[in-house]
Amino acid sequence: MIRNLFSPRTLSCCLVLGLAVLAHPQPQAQVHESARHDFRVVTVVAGLDHPWSIAWLPTGEMLVAERPGRLRVVRDGVLASAAVAGLPEVYRREGQGGFMDVALHPDFGTNHLLYLSYGKPNEDGSQGTTTVVRGRLERGSVAYRIDDLEEIFESNAWGDNNNHFAGRMVFDPDGYLFLAVGDRMASPDLMADHPAQDLTNHMGTIVRLHDDGSTPVDNPFVGRADALPEIWTYGHRNQQGLAVHPVTGEVWSNEHGPRGGDELNLIVSGGNYGWPVVSYGIHYDGTIFTTETERRGMESPQFAWVPSIAASGLMIYSGEQFPWWKGSAFVGGLAGQQLARISFEGHRAVSEETLLEGVLGRIRDVRQGPDGGIYLALEGTDDEPLTRIVRLEPVAGDVRTPR
Repeated sequence: MIRNLFSPRTLSCCLVLGLAVLAHPQPQAQVHESARHDFRVVTVVAGLDHPWSIAWLPTGEMLVAERPGRLRVVRDGVLASAAVAGLPEVYRREGQGGFMDVALHPDFGTNHLLYLSYGKPNEDGSQGTTTVVRGRLERGSVAYRIDDLEEIFESNAWGDNNNHFAGRMVFDPDGYLFLAVGDRMASPDLMADHPAQDLTNHMGTIVRLHDDGSTPVDNPFVGRADALPEIWTYGHRNQQGLAVHPVTGEVWSNEHGPRGGDELNLIVSGGNYGWPVVSYGIHYDGTIFTTETERRGMESPQFAWVPSIAASGLMIYSGEQFPWWKGSAFVGGLAGQQLARISFEGHRAVSEETLLEGVLGRIRDVRQGPDGGIYLALEGTDDEPLTRIVRLEPVAGDVRTPR
């Protein structure tokens, strides 16, 4: 469906169109029709255990981070039996802990540096926090391994629960590494005293680092005694999508709200994104913790979902397979079990199209592949714990002019 937006805040003023789903005779593929084109969904690889993120090597091989603590390699559509060796133990393997994002250094072709975010346990395993390690990915005689593994960043976001690690990473065009750190599910009732509003910890922040984990001197809070210097933005809840715009180089993020208030945000240096002082969300029991949806001095989202779709994964499309989608943001939905496409005029969201609602299940990650295809990591359910990576492809002969 498509929703035409009069502003990011007037979500009730929407025009809803149907999404038709048509059967297709090819095995493991269906043709789906949106308002502008046809596409099919094709399985790339199955048999994965809670895939959290996808990346590609220059060889064309796909890397998949699995939440229980494995990094897998997919070669020519076949899942290698051996996981990448040399990686750390994780804090809890269920819930939201474990391995999260995987990213290649911008100069990976020459330095082979690979980055991984994960839930790191403390010494007795009672607590965990969002952490980044890097090492050199090398091809052994049997499988890939990580050499010279080193921890480059440990967030001050320790907690004994298994929630809201965030963990998404992205390099911007200048080579800075951005990392999302969740609020570790601190109660929104804390309001202005919430950890996400406290610059002396990393909870509910996006941090900006050099590629070796050191702090850039032009970060907005460098030199302040009441702030950690790595912080770039704060006032977030659980950011599970992070992407760089392929044209402007701007950093964008999405994050979960509770029972409403999922957000798509343009990330600006020093910005306070308001959680939980301002929010469209409510308590999971239906009670209200704030009546404010905006406040002077706090950044408003470019788009918000009410009710929540549990936004996860974010990609801004720039490929050639779907030229009519260039510049659109794609967001996966976990609870919403959908793929949302957001169209922009400048920074303003002007429409949302809901694709594949209820068709594929929980979508954890969204990526553009080297071939210009759109790849989705599908998370398991109680009935189907081992899941798959799928690719969206245009239907051959589809030459309709986008409206």
